[in-house]
Amino acid sequence: MAVFTKVSFEEAASLLNRLQLGTLIDLQGIASGIENTNYFATTQQGHYVLTVFERLGFDELPFYLHLMKHLAQRGVPVPAPHADAQGEILHRIQDKPAAVVDRLHGRHQLAPAASHCERVGAALARMHIAGQDYPRQQENLRGLNWWVQTAPVVRPFLNSEQAELLDNELVFQQQLAASVAYSELPRGPIHADLFRDNVLFDAASEAQGGEQLSGFFDFYFAGVDTFLFDISVCLNDWCIDLETGALATDRAQAMLAAYDSQRHLSGAELRLLPAVMRGAALRFWISRLWDKHLPRDAALLKAHDPTHFQRVLHCRIDQPWHYLRGG
Repeated sequence: MAVFTKVSFEEAASLLNRLQLGTLIDLQGIASGIENTNYFATTQQGHYVLTVFERLGFDELPFYLHLMKHLAQRGVPVPAPHADAQGEILHRIQDKPAAVVDRLHGRHQLAPAASHCERVGAALARMHIAGQDYPRQQENLRGLNWWVQTAPVVRPFLNSEQAELLDNELVFQQQLAASVAYSELPRGPIHADLFRDNVLFDAASEAQGGEQLSGFFDFYFAGVDTFLFDISVCLNDWCIDLETGALATDRAQAMLAAYDSQRHLSGAELRLLPAVMRGAALRFWISRLWDKHLPRDAALLKAHDPTHFQRVLHCRIDQPWHYLRGG
Protein backbone atom coordinates (compact mmCIF):
# COMPACT_ATOMS: atom_id res chain seq x y z
CA MET A 1 0.00 0.00 0.00
CA ALA A 2 3.00 2.27 -0.38
CA VAL A 3 3.33 4.03 -3.72
CA PHE A 4 5.69 2.03 -5.94
CA THR A 5 3.94 2.95 -9.20
CA LYS A 6 3.11 6.60 -9.74
CA VAL A 7 -0.29 6.67 -11.41
CA SER A 8 -1.15 9.92 -13.13
CA PHE A 9 -4.48 11.63 -12.64
CA GLU A 10 -5.25 11.03 -16.32
CA GLU A 11 -4.51 7.29 -16.10
CA ALA A 12 -6.74 6.87 -13.06
CA ALA A 13 -9.49 8.98 -14.61
CA SER A 14 -9.44 6.88 -17.78
CA LEU A 15 -9.84 3.62 -15.83
CA LEU A 16 -12.62 4.94 -13.61
CA ASN A 17 -14.46 6.29 -16.61
CA ARG A 18 -14.17 2.91 -18.34
CA LEU A 19 -15.70 1.29 -15.25
CA GLN A 20 -18.53 3.84 -15.38
CA LEU A 21 -17.69 5.14 -11.92
CA GLY A 22 -17.87 8.80 -12.86
CA THR A 23 -15.49 11.69 -13.38
CA LEU A 24 -12.38 11.68 -11.19
CA ILE A 25 -12.21 14.61 -8.75
CA ASP A 26 -9.33 13.70 -6.45
CA LEU A 27 -6.52 11.12 -6.34
CA GLN A 28 -4.38 10.59 -3.23
CA GLY A 29 -1.60 8.05 -2.62
CA ILE A 30 -1.96 5.88 0.50
CA ALA A 31 1.15 5.76 2.68
CA SER A 32 0.46 2.72 4.86
CA GLY A 33 1.48 -0.81 3.93
CA ILE A 34 4.37 -2.26 1.95
CA GLU A 35 3.04 -4.60 -0.74
CA ASN A 36 1.00 -2.78 -3.38
CA THR A 37 0.42 0.73 -4.72
CA ASN A 38 -2.88 2.13 -3.47
CA TYR A 39 -4.71 5.38 -4.13
CA PHE A 40 -7.90 6.86 -2.75
CA ALA A 41 -9.93 7.95 -5.78
CA THR A 42 -12.95 10.23 -5.48
CA THR A 43 -15.44 10.81 -8.28
CA GLN A 44 -18.74 12.62 -8.35
CA GLN A 45 -20.38 9.19 -7.87
CA GLY A 46 -18.45 7.89 -4.87
CA HIS A 47 -15.23 6.94 -3.12
CA TYR A 48 -12.98 4.12 -4.32
CA VAL A 49 -9.58 2.50 -3.82
CA LEU A 50 -7.38 1.95 -6.85
CA THR A 51 -4.75 -0.77 -6.37
CA VAL A 52 -1.81 -1.50 -8.64
CA PHE A 53 -0.29 -4.88 -7.77
CA GLU A 54 3.48 -4.98 -7.45
CA ARG A 55 4.19 -8.63 -6.63
CA LEU A 56 1.10 -10.57 -7.63
CA GLY A 57 0.69 -11.43 -11.30
CA PHE A 58 -2.27 -11.58 -13.65
CA ASP A 59 -2.47 -15.36 -13.12
CA GLU A 60 -2.64 -15.14 -9.31
CA LEU A 61 -5.02 -12.22 -8.81
CA PRO A 62 -8.32 -13.81 -9.93
CA PHE A 63 -8.31 -15.88 -6.72
CA TYR A 64 -8.27 -12.76 -4.52
CA LEU A 65 -10.61 -10.60 -6.52
CA HIS A 66 -13.23 -13.27 -7.08
CA LEU A 67 -13.01 -14.25 -3.40
CA MET A 68 -13.87 -10.67 -2.44
CA LYS A 69 -16.77 -10.71 -4.90
CA HIS A 70 -17.94 -14.09 -3.55
CA LEU A 71 -17.88 -12.90 0.07
CA ALA A 72 -19.59 -9.59 -0.72
CA GLN A 73 -22.41 -11.43 -2.49
CA ARG A 74 -22.94 -13.45 0.70
CA GLY A 75 -23.24 -10.42 2.94
CA VAL A 76 -19.71 -10.34 4.34
CA PRO A 77 -18.65 -6.67 4.67
CA VAL A 78 -15.77 -6.59 2.19
CA PRO A 79 -15.12 -4.24 -0.78
CA ALA A 80 -16.33 -5.80 -4.03
CA PRO A 81 -14.22 -5.21 -7.18
CA HIS A 82 -15.74 -3.17 -10.00
CA ALA A 83 -16.08 -4.73 -13.46
CA ASP A 84 -15.84 -3.17 -16.89
CA ALA A 85 -18.46 -3.55 -19.63
CA GLN A 86 -17.13 -7.04 -20.40
CA GLY A 87 -17.45 -8.15 -16.78
CA GLU A 88 -13.69 -8.12 -16.12
CA ILE A 89 -12.62 -7.19 -12.59
CA LEU A 90 -8.86 -7.38 -13.23
CA HIS A 91 -7.55 -4.34 -15.12
CA ARG A 92 -4.19 -3.00 -16.34
CA ILE A 93 -2.21 0.16 -15.59
CA GLN A 94 1.34 0.65 -16.91
CA ASP A 95 1.38 -3.06 -17.86
CA LYS A 96 0.70 -4.01 -14.24
CA PRO A 97 -2.47 -5.63 -12.89
CA ALA A 98 -4.91 -3.28 -11.19
CA ALA A 99 -8.30 -3.29 -9.49
CA VAL A 100 -10.84 -0.76 -8.25
CA VAL A 101 -12.98 -1.46 -5.20
CA ASP A 102 -15.41 0.57 -3.12
CA ARG A 103 -13.82 2.49 -0.26
CA LEU A 104 -15.33 1.25 2.99
CA HIS A 105 -16.56 3.81 5.50
CA GLY A 106 -15.41 3.97 9.08
CA ARG A 107 -12.14 4.23 10.96
CA HIS A 108 -9.43 1.93 12.28
CA GLN A 109 -9.54 0.94 15.92
CA LEU A 110 -5.86 0.84 16.85
CA ALA A 111 -6.52 0.50 20.59
CA PRO A 112 -9.20 -2.18 20.62
CA ALA A 113 -11.32 -3.15 23.60
CA ALA A 114 -12.85 -6.57 24.18
CA SER A 115 -16.00 -5.41 22.37
CA HIS A 116 -14.03 -4.72 19.18
CA CYS A 117 -12.35 -8.11 19.43
CA GLU A 118 -15.76 -9.79 19.81
CA ARG A 119 -16.98 -8.17 16.60
CA VAL A 120 -13.84 -9.16 14.70
CA GLY A 121 -14.10 -12.75 15.96
CA ALA A 122 -17.75 -13.11 14.98
CA ALA A 123 -17.24 -11.54 11.54
CA LEU A 124 -14.16 -13.68 10.89
CA ALA A 125 -16.17 -16.83 11.61
CA ARG A 126 -18.94 -15.71 9.27
CA MET A 127 -16.33 -15.01 6.60
CA HIS A 128 -14.90 -18.52 6.99
CA ILE A 129 -18.38 -20.04 6.67
CA ALA A 130 -19.23 -17.92 3.62
CA GLY A 131 -16.02 -18.92 1.88
CA GLN A 132 -16.47 -22.67 2.22
CA ASP A 133 -18.24 -22.99 -1.14
CA TYR A 134 -15.74 -20.75 -2.96
CA PRO A 135 -14.56 -22.91 -5.88
CA ARG A 136 -11.11 -21.46 -6.63
CA GLN A 137 -8.00 -22.88 -4.98
CA GLN A 138 -4.72 -21.19 -4.12
CA GLU A 139 -2.40 -22.02 -1.26
CA ASN A 140 -1.40 -19.45 1.31
CA LEU A 141 1.61 -18.00 -0.53
CA ARG A 142 3.09 -16.79 2.77
CA GLY A 143 2.61 -20.14 4.50
CA LEU A 144 5.14 -22.69 5.76
CA ASN A 145 6.79 -23.26 2.37
CA TRP A 146 7.54 -19.54 2.10
CA TRP A 147 8.90 -19.43 5.66
CA VAL A 148 11.32 -22.25 4.87
CA GLN A 149 12.44 -20.62 1.61
CA THR A 150 12.82 -17.12 3.08
CA ALA A 151 14.49 -17.95 6.40
CA PRO A 152 17.95 -18.57 4.83
CA VAL A 153 17.69 -15.20 3.06
CA VAL A 154 17.12 -13.21 6.26
CA ARG A 155 19.25 -15.37 8.58
CA PRO A 156 22.55 -13.55 7.78
CA PHE A 157 21.05 -10.38 9.27
CA LEU A 158 20.42 -12.02 12.66
CA ASN A 159 22.62 -12.39 15.71
CA SER A 160 23.29 -15.86 17.10
CA GLU A 161 20.38 -15.78 19.56
CA GLN A 162 17.91 -14.68 16.89
CA ALA A 163 19.22 -17.27 14.43
CA GLU A 164 18.75 -20.02 17.01
CA LEU A 165 15.18 -18.90 17.66
CA LEU A 166 14.45 -18.87 13.93
CA ASP A 167 15.98 -22.30 13.32
CA ASN A 168 14.29 -23.96 16.29
CA GLU A 169 10.86 -22.53 15.49
CA LEU A 170 11.07 -23.60 11.85
CA VAL A 171 11.78 -27.17 12.97
CA PHE A 172 8.86 -27.02 15.40
CA GLN A 173 6.46 -25.71 12.75
CA GLN A 174 7.56 -28.33 10.20
CA GLN A 175 6.95 -31.08 12.73
CA LEU A 176 3.57 -29.60 13.58
CA ALA A 177 2.54 -29.45 9.90
CA ALA A 178 3.47 -33.12 9.47
CA SER A 179 1.35 -34.28 12.43
CA VAL A 180 -1.96 -36.13 12.22
CA ALA A 181 -3.64 -33.55 14.47
CA TYR A 182 -2.67 -30.74 12.10
CA SER A 183 -4.14 -32.60 9.13
CA GLU A 184 -7.50 -32.63 10.96
CA LEU A 185 -7.73 -28.85 11.18
CA PRO A 186 -10.64 -27.34 9.17
CA ARG A 187 -9.46 -25.43 6.11
CA GLY A 188 -10.75 -22.97 3.54
CA PRO A 189 -10.11 -19.48 2.17
CA ILE A 190 -8.60 -17.21 4.83
CA HIS A 191 -7.67 -13.53 4.95
CA ALA A 192 -4.24 -14.27 6.52
CA ASP A 193 -3.45 -10.61 7.31
CA LEU A 194 -6.39 -9.31 9.35
CA PHE A 195 -4.52 -6.74 11.42
CA ARG A 196 -6.06 -3.72 13.11
CA ASP A 197 -5.35 -1.55 10.07
CA ASN A 198 -7.29 -3.91 7.76
CA VAL A 199 -10.58 -3.53 9.63
CA LEU A 200 -12.90 -0.53 9.88
CA PHE A 201 -15.49 0.37 12.50
CA ASP A 202 -18.42 2.76 12.14
CA ALA A 203 -18.12 5.47 14.76
CA ALA A 204 -21.65 6.63 14.01
CA SER A 205 -23.01 3.42 15.53
CA GLU A 206 -21.56 4.04 19.00
CA ALA A 207 -24.93 5.26 20.28
CA GLN A 208 -26.46 1.90 19.29
CA GLY A 209 -24.34 -0.22 21.61
CA GLY A 210 -20.78 0.53 20.57
CA GLU A 211 -18.86 0.76 17.33
CA GLN A 212 -20.04 -1.74 14.74
CA LEU A 213 -17.64 -3.43 12.36
CA SER A 214 -18.10 -1.92 8.89
CA GLY A 215 -15.69 -4.03 6.89
CA PHE A 216 -12.58 -6.12 6.23
CA PHE A 217 -10.25 -5.19 3.38
CA ASP A 218 -6.82 -5.89 1.81
CA PHE A 219 -7.33 -9.54 0.88
CA TYR A 220 -4.12 -9.80 -1.15
CA PHE A 221 -2.44 -12.26 1.22
CA ALA A 222 -5.49 -14.55 1.21
CA GLY A 223 -5.22 -18.23 0.40
CA VAL A 224 -6.50 -21.64 1.35
CA ASP A 225 -5.10 -22.62 4.74
CA THR A 226 -6.31 -23.59 8.18
CA PHE A 227 -8.94 -21.36 9.74
CA LEU A 228 -6.88 -21.62 12.92
CA PHE A 229 -4.00 -19.76 11.26
CA ASP A 230 -6.35 -16.87 10.43
CA ILE A 231 -7.61 -16.83 14.00
CA SER A 232 -4.04 -16.86 15.31
CA VAL A 233 -3.00 -13.90 13.14
CA CYS A 234 -5.90 -11.93 14.63
CA LEU A 235 -5.12 -12.92 18.20
CA ASN A 236 -1.46 -11.92 17.75
CA ASP A 237 -2.43 -8.42 16.68
CA TRP A 238 -5.78 -7.54 18.22
CA CYS A 239 -5.27 -9.16 21.61
CA ILE A 240 -1.77 -8.22 22.73
CA ASP A 241 0.16 -5.61 24.62
CA LEU A 242 2.02 -3.82 21.83
CA GLU A 243 5.00 -2.96 24.03
CA THR A 244 5.74 -6.48 25.28
CA GLY A 245 3.92 -8.81 22.89
CA ALA A 246 2.16 -10.48 25.82
CA LEU A 247 -1.36 -11.75 25.17
CA ALA A 248 -4.26 -9.73 26.60
CA THR A 249 -6.25 -12.76 27.69
CA ASP A 250 -9.51 -10.90 28.28
CA ARG A 251 -9.57 -9.71 24.67
CA ALA A 252 -8.42 -13.10 23.39
CA GLN A 253 -11.15 -14.90 25.30
CA ALA A 254 -13.76 -12.43 23.99
CA MET A 255 -12.61 -12.87 20.38
CA LEU A 256 -12.59 -16.67 20.52
CA ALA A 257 -15.95 -16.87 22.31
CA ALA A 258 -17.54 -14.71 19.61
CA TYR A 259 -15.92 -16.77 16.85
CA ASP A 260 -16.97 -20.03 18.53
CA SER A 261 -20.57 -18.81 18.70
CA GLN A 262 -20.67 -18.55 14.89
CA ARG A 263 -18.45 -21.48 13.86
CA HIS A 264 -17.88 -24.12 16.52
CA LEU A 265 -14.17 -24.68 17.05
CA SER A 266 -13.09 -28.30 16.65
CA GLY A 267 -11.17 -30.32 19.21
CA ALA A 268 -8.06 -30.23 17.05
CA GLU A 269 -8.31 -26.44 16.82
CA LEU A 270 -8.58 -26.10 20.59
CA ARG A 271 -5.56 -28.36 21.14
CA LEU A 272 -3.29 -26.80 18.53
CA LEU A 273 -4.11 -23.12 19.07
CA PRO A 274 -0.93 -22.34 21.09
CA ALA A 275 1.30 -23.98 18.46
CA VAL A 276 -0.37 -22.24 15.52
CA MET A 277 -0.17 -18.89 17.31
CA ARG A 278 3.59 -19.45 17.37
CA GLY A 279 3.52 -20.07 13.62
CA ALA A 280 1.54 -16.88 12.99
CA ALA A 281 4.14 -14.89 14.97
CA LEU A 282 6.98 -16.54 13.04
CA ARG A 283 5.37 -15.73 9.69
CA PHE A 284 5.30 -11.98 10.39
CA TRP A 285 8.73 -11.94 12.01
CA ILE A 286 10.21 -13.43 8.84
CA SER A 287 8.30 -11.13 6.49
CA ARG A 288 9.24 -8.03 8.45
CA LEU A 289 12.88 -9.08 8.46
CA TRP A 290 12.65 -9.50 4.69
CA ASP A 291 11.02 -6.10 4.19
CA LYS A 292 13.57 -4.36 6.42
CA HIS A 293 16.76 -5.90 5.08
CA LEU A 294 15.74 -6.41 1.44
CA PRO A 295 13.59 -3.32 0.81
CA ARG A 296 12.15 -2.12 -2.48
CA ASP A 297 12.16 1.52 -3.54
CA ALA A 298 8.83 3.21 -3.00
CA ALA A 299 7.47 6.65 -2.28
CA LEU A 300 5.90 6.87 1.20
CA LEU A 301 7.31 3.45 2.19
CA LYS A 302 8.00 2.74 5.86
CA ALA A 303 8.90 -0.82 6.83
CA HIS A 304 7.53 -2.29 10.07
CA ASP A 305 9.84 -3.16 12.97
CA PRO A 306 10.60 -6.93 12.89
CA THR A 307 11.60 -7.09 16.56
CA HIS A 308 7.94 -6.67 17.51
CA PHE A 309 7.08 -10.13 16.22
CA GLN A 310 10.27 -11.57 17.66
CA ARG A 311 8.92 -10.50 21.06
CA VAL A 312 5.48 -11.94 20.23
CA LEU A 313 7.04 -15.26 19.26
CA HIS A 314 9.01 -15.41 22.52
CA CYS A 315 5.81 -14.75 24.45
CA ARG A 316 3.88 -17.48 22.61
CA ILE A 317 6.63 -20.00 23.33
CA ASP A 318 7.10 -19.03 26.99
CA GLN A 319 3.42 -18.43 27.82
CA PRO A 320 1.16 -20.70 25.70
CA TRP A 321 -2.52 -19.82 25.94
CA HIS A 322 -5.60 -22.04 25.60
CA TYR A 323 -9.09 -20.82 24.90
CA LEU A 324 -11.51 -21.89 27.63
CA ARG A 325 -14.95 -22.52 26.18
CA GLY A 326 -17.45 -20.96 28.54
CA GLY A 327 -14.64 -19.38 30.53
